[in-house]
Amino acid sequence: MSSKLLPAPLVVALALAHASAAGAAKPRPNVILICADDLNVDLGCYGHPLVKSPAIDRLAARGTRFERAYCQYPVCNPSRTSFLSGRRPSTTRIIDNVTPPRTHQPGVVFLPQHFRQSGYRTIKVGKIFHTGERFEDPASWDIDVREDRSAKSPPDEQLVGRRGRGGMVLDAADDATWDGFVARQATELLAGAAGGKQPFFLAIGFRRPHSPYIAPRRYHELYPATVIPPIDEPADHVRGIPRVALTYELGGERLDTAERAETAAAYYASVTFMDEQLGHVLDEIDRRALWDNTVVVFMSDHGYHLGEHGGLWHKMTLFEESARVPLVIAAPGLLPATCPRVVELIDLYPTLCELCGLALPVGLEGASVAGWLSDPARPRDRGALTVVSHANWGAGEPLDPQKLGRSLRTDRWRYTEWFDGSRELYDHDADPHEYRNLAGDAEWEEKTAELSARIKEIESRATNGI
Repeated sequence: MSSKLLPAPLVVALALAHASAAGAAKPRPNVILICADDLNVDLGCYGHPLVKSPAIDRLAARGTRFERAYCQYPVCNPSRTSFLSGRRPSTTRIIDNVTPPRTHQPGVVFLPQHFRQSGYRTIKVGKIFHTGERFEDPASWDIDVREDRSAKSPPDEQLVGRRGRGGMVLDAADDATWDGFVARQATELLAGAAGGKQPFFLAIGFRRPHSPYIAPRRYHELYPATVIPPIDEPADHVRGIPRVALTYELGGERLDTAERAETAAAYYASVTFMDEQLGHVLDEIDRRALWDNTVVVFMSDHGYHLGEHGGLWHKMTLFEESARVPLVIAAPGLLPATCPRVVELIDLYPTLCELCGLALPVGLEGASVAGWLSDPARPRDRGALTVVSHANWGAGEPLDPQKLGRSLRTDRWRYTEWFDGSRELYDHDADPHEYRNLAGDAEWEEKTAELSARIKEIESRATNGI
């Protein structure tokens, strides 16, 4: 397997900036940022009854688990460009997987680049920016270990079976797979960085559980299709969903019950396989005794559908399953907690700056959640805005940035408005699976208008650089 290495406020005061007896400040903390690909919240620590995720659960038991974290665009490149720049898609103007992240903002300082400019040694293993030479960002890294083809195409001799649509069963040891390589390469680089004099920023990007759902046989054996429960949702609820909100053709061919179960089982096998690789990284943090001087983040770039709402798959929607992401932050000196407040992935950039005592670059559009690590129940009413383009969807044409759906998630509500005038309103207190669209009901017109105004306010702040 080949790799390419390229040379190249209160929480802070309490946890990071105490003076030593001699009066010298402690060194800035390290950062380990771990990003999974296409991972939803079907995890043990988020209450899923089936999925085995002991490493993620272990990290969540040490840090703060954010119960309601949301991406800004439910597709890989737009989401990663957004949270790595700290800017909304309306600012980056990246809404697809074919436009490089610096196309419209060549001078932007991405998150790892800012740490590099601030004296950190920055190291990347795997997928952090989107995959491909045009999407990589040499200005961000001192060491860059990039993906090779095996990330999506394992050697033919390893493949011994397929499951559903996209499941791949391997006869291979973990360390002979791409994600196994990422974990082991990361632990080696982590060991080296821990012995250096510079603080380090290590970014680890796992490819799984992105399709194809690759995992060695033993992980697939954990999830026979018979253990996957069928989706139980109101048969007619799709009639209340605007056509533009869906990514499949009404009445078209979709997975039947048996094939959906096999595919979901393969996805879960891939999740547990990735989780096992994460465990190797956490073990290395234990061995190096780094928890007292290292901020560790685990996250996904966006969520994932497994057949909900009449047959949605993958991402690219503004429903909860696609927009919501797992997010765990473990910071030195802070107790484990669960934060129920709504946060956004663009909040990550200012949060890490605050935790590490770095100045904020101009133009960030998120807000630090560092204060919620020590006081997770404190009020927060910013909401989370997720957008997506469905214009020309399925027509083989570029997506239209002027024709977006915009969805605001608050503590109670999800409100979505589309470029064609369609609207959706879901009351999560009464309808957590978003089955009953209340938009258009006279009883909720005032609430709809209020949430629509909030979307305009958020986008106005971004447009005006506020």
